[in-house]
Amino acid sequence: FACSPVTNGAHVPVAIVGAGPVGLAAAAELARHGVETVILDKGNTLSDGSRAICWAKRSLEICDRWGIAAAMIDKGITWNIGRVYCGDSPTPLYSFDLLPDRQQKFPAFVNLQQYYTEEYLIDHLAAQGHAIRWQHEVRDLRQSAEGVTLSVHTPLGDYALHCDYVIAADGCRSAVRTRMGLDFDGRTFEDNFLIADVRMKAPFPAERRFWFNAPFNDFRTALMHQQPDGLWRLDFQLGWDIDREQAIREENVTPRVRAMLGPQVEFEYEWISLYTFQCRRMRRFVHDRVIFVGDAAHLVSPFGARGANGGLQDVDNLGWKIARTLRGTAGPGLLASYDEERCFGADENIANSTRATDFMTPKSVAERAFRDAVLELAADHPFARAFVNSGRLSVPCSQRASSLTTQDADRFDARLVPGDVCVDAPVVRDGRAGWLLESLGGEFTCLWFADANAPGIAEQLPREVRLLRIAPCDGPRVDLVDPDGGLARRYGAAPGTTYLVRPDQHVAARWKQFDAAALRAALARACGYYSPHP
Repeated sequence: FACSPVTNGAHVPVAIVGAGPVGLAAAAELARHGVETVILDKGNTLSDGSRAICWAKRSLEICDRWGIAAAMIDKGITWNIGRVYCGDSPTPLYSFDLLPDRQQKFPAFVNLQQYYTEEYLIDHLAAQGHAIRWQHEVRDLRQSAEGVTLSVHTPLGDYALHCDYVIAADGCRSAVRTRMGLDFDGRTFEDNFLIADVRMKAPFPAERRFWFNAPFNDFRTALMHQQPDGLWRLDFQLGWDIDREQAIREENVTPRVRAMLGPQVEFEYEWISLYTFQCRRMRRFVHDRVIFVGDAAHLVSPFGARGANGGLQDVDNLGWKIARTLRGTAGPGLLASYDEERCFGADENIANSTRATDFMTPKSVAERAFRDAVLELAADHPFARAFVNSGRLSVPCSQRASSLTTQDADRFDARLVPGDVCVDAPVVRDGRAGWLLESLGGEFTCLWFADANAPGIAEQLPREVRLLRIAPCDGPRVDLVDPDGGLARRYGAAPGTTYLVRPDQHVAARWKQFDAAALRAALARACGYYSPHP
């Protein structure tokens, strides 16, 4: 991509530093809320190598708002099943299904190289007329009460850019974080893992396959994932005391790959990389008008696919909050709640990644004895499988304890609770089959399971809350038809049940019967008019 000339001293509401998938997603989400952005990236290409490949169902639901989820599924490899092996046995210890309920629009995961996701986002932004400035490197920034001034270097000359907010999405080696004198806290694990993306024709199924005590990898762990274009992700645990330069040389990688695949499979390398497990994050993600997202804010090990998926959840959480803040419709606690909610999400990802790493690479005799006992029991005893940890895979982060969430005053017979992400379900709208999440827009929404004996509630709602009336049959005052009652069952709903849903599709509050005063109070809480927890 070419460098573009710009005007010195121009203003933009939000500058995004970094054109990886999280930075591009931030621009797409803010555009959905009507916020103008500029993306600055010191490079001029898409990412090299596959990098992030596993996109979770929640990420696909988020990407569907920008119209790119269908392309991701069409190009990607869909999978729901994972299998865990141990030793040289061709029979798995057990398998698991990540999407037991098939009445969902999206699969549990789609495997797709990161550069394709970036390409779809860039095309989407270009079609919307939004700017991406390649070869624009942020070299300094200064904050004031009026905003942030960035000093930007380009091959065509330097310039200053003024903005109300900066979103730092410039990765694990974030230049913005470094220039602000900030750092990570957390753990770096003494182990190395080798990624080999190979192109081959292979008879293996489109599943996640994980090995403990793999004989083809010196009895360490290994992982296999299928990608589009005949690519396969192979992951090998190497240990700590290695020559890192030698470890990624093809002549040293090939014996491991050959031992894994067998002598008959022909392959060629697409990408080889080495990484060390890190589970670390910044203490805070919001620093006045500079806000950190994705790998710039937190790092986790790849097992569990919580890196890029966690970054998209950052964007999902942040976009509507910045938009309301810029419009002046946010309370003093709304932007601060990004810190509260996404630090909690990062800690959840770090905890899961840390546990997985400790199980995969035991550091003591006791830890190894525990792991070996669990693996031995798992083949025949289902209870033991809950203790096997090959990476707890990415799921939506709940905000049940958030200061924005109003807790239940009524008892509900549903697994879904306030703070959770809305569960999708098939519905009919305007005579066409669709899905609930497709009907939730970028604003607060009231889901009302219509009560034929109750008066209409539209006139009692705040203007900024959109109403969706749900009933089992179509009618003049019905927006969504729940033909088989699946939506009502998932939401524990009866006639009159009311849900208030945030712009990021998290449940803000719910009631057995509509209560206008309670809804207004819950809306005020969800908009940050109460102080977040310390």
